[in-house]
Amino acid sequence: MLHSRMHTESRADVSASRQILHYVRRRAWCEWDDFDLWPDRVRADLARADGPVWPPFLLLAMPGIDAATQRSCATRWLEARLARFQAEGSPGDVATGAAVLPRPAGPLKIGYLSGDFHQHATALLMVEMLEAHRAGHVELYAYSHGKNDGKGMRERLMAAFHRFNDIAGLSDLEAAALIRDDGVDILVDLKGYTEGSRTMLLAHRAAPVQVSFLGYPGTSGQGFVDYLISDRFVTPAAAATDYSEALACMPHSYQPHGRVADTDLALPDRAGLGLPEGAFVFACFNQAWKFTPQVFDVWCSLLNEVPGSVLWLLDDPHARGNLRNEALARGVLPDRLIFAPGLPQAEHLARLPAIDLMLDTWPYNAHTTASDALWAGVPLVTCAGSTFASRVAGGLLLAAGLPEAITTTPEAYRALALSLARDPSCLADLRTRFASSRRAAALFNVVAYTGALEAMYARMWARHESGLAPVAIDMADDAGYGAAAVSGEPWTLKLAWGASGH
Repeated sequence: MLHSRMHTESRADVSASRQILHYVRRRAWCEWDDFDLWPDRVRADLARADGPVWPPFLLLAMPGIDAATQRSCATRWLEARLARFQAEGSPGDVATGAAVLPRPAGPLKIGYLSGDFHQHATALLMVEMLEAHRAGHVELYAYSHGKNDGKGMRERLMAAFHRFNDIAGLSDLEAAALIRDDGVDILVDLKGYTEGSRTMLLAHRAAPVQVSFLGYPGTSGQGFVDYLISDRFVTPAAAATDYSEALACMPHSYQPHGRVADTDLALPDRAGLGLPEGAFVFACFNQAWKFTPQVFDVWCSLLNEVPGSVLWLLDDPHARGNLRNEALARGVLPDRLIFAPGLPQAEHLARLPAIDLMLDTWPYNAHTTASDALWAGVPLVTCAGSTFASRVAGGLLLAAGLPEAITTTPEAYRALALSLARDPSCLADLRTRFASSRRAAALFNVVAYTGALEAMYARMWARHESGLAPVAIDMADDAGYGAAAVSGEPWTLKLAWGASGH
């Protein structure tokens, strides 16, 4: 993620790299004694022309860092990468636009660029969407720079693509040439500034239209990414200046989520999950680096207010002991934190209904974790902020039909979670209503989602073909794909499309 090459860096660069690595470790291990100092350090570094260049991803989970600062960081990070790119003699200029050239008749060629075409959150979210694409409308190309983990997902994904290209052994320049040779019209980057990304490939303008989607909840900060796929809630129109890309908003949530096949596995009893019978189970299965002292303060206050309750967390051996110590410092016995082992996806989904109430983190929300919980029928309470990463869960709740679970302050978040935990009948009513409606929710209507995405791609291409610059697109305003177009019988649509034999 950090892309540091200390053997060629100055002493100041090495010191800055060590500082950043120190921050990464402390966040991952929930070592919080100097937590409040980091935002000011980052702002001071960004204010100095010769200050350390922070990886943009790290700012997404840092409290007090707004979207404008995130954009500044992203711009600076990529400018530093581009300077190195040019200093190392990479041929060709970085392109911020593409000439309009004639293309042969036929479906749009959509290329997806990722290192996560295996058993990964991105693949799990996308696979049913990829299978629902209509061959007469789009032709799909994969450009994979990650390993096959041998768990079967790679093979399922390969079947959804017209062509699956492994570019792990190619340079960015060679991969960009391959993409151009394939005649790809729109290249969709699924990684952004996450670990193992190939962002610099887009600097070669591998396709006439280039798009950021799903993998990175923020801006690239540079002009060679034309659009960022989002939704109205996650990126309101008023936030457009915080993004270098034109905002392309899906009609509901930007996140695809198919109707994951109901597992044949029965819900394990609480004893089998390590949970006490009769206890109220709060849970958060986000990774530990998303936790902050303020979030943990609220969680521990809930445990103190709800006698006998427990907090179920995804186990992380590096963070476990520190979290127990933090709980004890807040008056909570450490054994009220229960740590769940990592499980295969089917088994993980099967255990989720044992949760009474899922609790979100901020400023980096649950993403896949949130939509998985909602698919399992578990309500989630979130606190929406002003950045992309801090609004994802709110957008998912809206698309799932649970807007009442969205709060905008830590105090309101705590009050809502506490009221639901103290009023079993209210919580039971919420879960019953959600259970009866969730299968018809826009969030899980993968066919309607895919149709809207294809229409969005067509709009992007039409602007390019007309010689027009990228502009904001809002599919919620489209009569064919907005709120009024969501069918009340999504299962009929699903069965009509079939399950592609997987």
